[in-house]
Amino acid sequence: MRDLTDPRWIRLKAALFVLLGVAAGALLLARTPSLEAALLLAVTVWAFCRAYYFAFYVIGKYVDPRFRFSGLGSALRHLLRRAPAVGEERRQRGRAAGPPS
Repeated sequence: MRDLTDPRWIRLKAALFVLLGVAAGALLLARTPSLEAALLLAVTVWAFCRAYYFAFYVIGKYVDPRFRFSGLGSALRHLLRRAPAVGEERRQRGRAAGPPS
């Protein structure tokens, strides 16, 4: 499958994701119309947004800048492999070279 590069299709895809999220949230709240349900839904959306940010920004910038993720599954597989953090790799290379003279 080719990468999506046309800005018009990218915008349409983003709009469809927003529409899907709004529709799903509205259906959930219509089924259970309460303040508690609305707050739980808001916390759920916020938490998943933060997890997504963590997966693609924090991991790519601080955990392993060399690795490029192709999706959430790719990020999860990378984390489960328990690759050493960049700082840890530097410390290990420093030990292998011996103490400074």
